[in-house]
Amino acid sequence: MCKDLMTIKSYRSDYTAFFCRNGAEHLVNNLPDKIFHIIIDKRVANLYKNELKLILDHSSVLLIEAIESNKSLEKMPEYVLHLVSKQIRRDDILIAIGGGIIQDITCFLAATLLRGVDWYFYPTTLLAQADSCIGSKSSINCGDSKNLLGTFTPPSKVIIGSNFLKTLDDRDVRSGVGEMLKVHGIDGQKTFDKIANKYNDLFIDSDVMQTFIRRSLEIKKKYIEIDEFDRGPRNIFNYGHSLGHAIEAATNFAIPHGIAVTIGVDMANWLSPQIADGDVRHYDRMHGVLSNNYRGFENIDIPIDLFMSALSKDKKNIGKGEVTLILPTKEAKIEKGRYVNDEMLKSLCNKYLTEVRT
Repeated sequence: MCKDLMTIKSYRSDYTAFFCRNGAEHLVNNLPDKIFHIIIDKRVANLYKNELKLILDHSSVLLIEAIESNKSLEKMPEYVLHLVSKQIRRDDILIAIGGGIIQDITCFLAATLLRGVDWYFYPTTLLAQADSCIGSKSSINCGDSKNLLGTFTPPSKVIIGSNFLKTLDDRDVRSGVGEMLKVHGIDGQKTFDKIANKYNDLFIDSDVMQTFIRRSLEIKKKYIEIDEFDRGPRNIFNYGHSLGHAIEAATNFAIPHGIAVTIGVDMANWLSPQIADGDVRHYDRMHGVLSNNYRGFENIDIPIDLFMSALSKDKKNIGKGEVTLILPTKEAKIEKGRYVNDEMLKSLCNKYLTEVRT
């Protein structure tokens, strides 16, 4: 039973995020009356094969390994043909069970297949529960470009089951915490300090974790309801992301997304006094908890040429020879700016990646 909920306003129609303990039980006991098709992370299906037996025995189940190469334009025909073979119709429902990769795939299919079908989302990773599950975005890779394609297609409902988090390993939890730290940093120093002070408790106290998951979504909700299509204020949620995506690409995704974002936020804070009007004290204040969250990944080599190449291809870039970055100002306000993509920027990025980060 989901007693707590949050309603998010959207251009299509308002949708609801429900908070409950047992997401698998909720799914089995609340199947839609309409014809539905399951899209599920293979690992989740294996971990919850007993709890989700009714679901996995359904006539239309698409099992997908949650790796970056599977959320690509090149893989979409395979998924479409599977659903077509199951005779999908426009009034059917797609049910996504998994993390951000499964979300991206399902959201993109829901937007494009038959010109639009409805979908539900059961996020099973912390990163998805605390951040990506609301906001309507899908992001699909094309060739060697990350998240180049996408849509804004919100699910009809999101069910956040906290029990799913119990089967996550440490790096997956820290990946989600990285996004939570980013979101709380966007909301201001006091908000960031609250989660920073409870950082260790996030890993041992599920009630503390649930409190900050909900708070992360409340912060994000304020922005997506006024800028769902990411043309203005919502841009600041890319804080750490342009740099983080470049880190992912340069390491062939050896560094998980949320960890790369954690490094990206730390890097943005360090770069800001060098190329903008940031205050080094902002970097110093956040660095301790951020570096703690990316521990174990600080010595992974990030080739500077691959990093700069990926950064130059970021979809948020506008001017030729420039990169768009979200950096903190002197007052620790997070703002978007355009910066010359020159040798000085490359040298500073290289210094952070090879000296400061480690």
